[in-house]
Amino acid sequence: MADFDLVVIGSGPAGEWGAVQASLAGKRVAVVEREAVLGGTAANTGTLPSKTLRETALHLSGFKARGLYSVDATLRHEATVSDFLFRERRVKQMERERIHKNLQRHGVTLFQGAGSFADAHTVAVKRDGAEVARLTAGTVLIATGSSPYRPPLYPFGDPRVHDSDEILDITTLPRTLVVVGGGVIGCEYACMFAALGIPVTLVEVKNELLSFLDAEVGQVLRDCMETLGVRLRLGQTVESAHVPESHEEPIRLKLSTSEVLEADQVLVASGRTSNTAGLGIEALGVKQGKRGQIEVGLAYQTAVPHIYAVGDVIGFPALASTSMEQARIAVEHAFGPGKRTLTPILPYGIYTIPEVSMAGDTEESLRARSVPYVVGRATFETNPRGQIIGERQGLLKLLFHRDDLKLLGVHVLGEQASELVHVGLTALLTGSTAQLFVETCFNYPTLSEAYKAATYDALDQVRVSST
Repeated sequence: MADFDLVVIGSGPAGEWGAVQASLAGKRVAVVEREAVLGGTAANTGTLPSKTLRETALHLSGFKARGLYSVDATLRHEATVSDFLFRERRVKQMERERIHKNLQRHGVTLFQGAGSFADAHTVAVKRDGAEVARLTAGTVLIATGSSPYRPPLYPFGDPRVHDSDEILDITTLPRTLVVVGGGVIGCEYACMFAALGIPVTLVEVKNELLSFLDAEVGQVLRDCMETLGVRLRLGQTVESAHVPESHEEPIRLKLSTSEVLEADQVLVASGRTSNTAGLGIEALGVKQGKRGQIEVGLAYQTAVPHIYAVGDVIGFPALASTSMEQARIAVEHAFGPGKRTLTPILPYGIYTIPEVSMAGDTEESLRARSVPYVVGRATFETNPRGQIIGERQGLLKLLFHRDDLKLLGVHVLGEQASELVHVGLTALLTGSTAQLFVETCFNYPTLSEAYKAATYDALDQVRVSST
């Protein structure tokens, strides 16, 4: 008999909830974590820390209250790194404690050390180079996450050059900052530092930011970021990086247009690499992609039937929310009928300033499939709750099928966008039409009431076009 029914390698969102799911099914479960703390990237260097820093930046800068109460709500004192990181460290600690209690409550055995395969059913645990445990398991779940990709162009040993993990360990706030990479992470950090009044330049190889967004919403976000103070250099790459030894001299980045950017610090956000090095999966026949992404089937089963992989280690969509669900589905498949698959309609939240969130189709995806549609819009500026909180930029955009008014896509920009999107997400998952929002009585005043306003806007357009 094996020591455990399931051994999970990694304790991030995928590892934690995969372990709990198996425990709830009455299985003997162990979790192996190589770091001294639980929670992986989500708790320690990515999701929660970066979102906490966003709220800190908004608070310290008085951003949300500027111009609302006839007082100058800008930063009252020079913020320090200690000010900036105080809440982030508290939130991280609380999340680590929550994860530990959750696993403990469900009877999951924890092993601290780096896990690797001694053979297909055996995971060796090493700490400080010495083997401290050898676990046998009927099933293994790989949930080791990912790490920032480090292009060789940049000297990451210099304390002024950061990846998206190291940015949390800064000792001084930058006087000026260049962010290389206009993906989700790059845009989020560019916004939060700009909100603190730090001059920020963002360099992105593509000609647009976050190309997966609805184009209209993406353009509004771009305008908002520029208003915030982020200088955009789109369609450009960094050709060379000069980082002088003297910290009194600026870092110089030469762009493909020959422009030279000078900055006090640089953040490189150039994607991520799966944490598969040292696992020993190659010898077992587990297949991997270009940056180490483990290849899996619909139930997250690898080429080795009893080995599953979930979360960032398998690549897109690499979200904490999807990682949890992937793990639950994998465990259900491993120990039961396992007929459930991940829903095809997922919410995406981008914690820029302002927030952006979406689910379902964009105008561009509908046009590509020749689907007839109608758009309904509602601004937060004309929404009573939006007026109260001073939300001038907010927008709710709904896409309906022109023939039967079935909801096809929901896009939100502004305060609480990542929360508001769930109203539309539920409607998408249930196949609802515009009638749902017509009949729903929303609290007043609320931002959610924008769903009714956007729906009536769409219905007005249908009425006008049919007369």
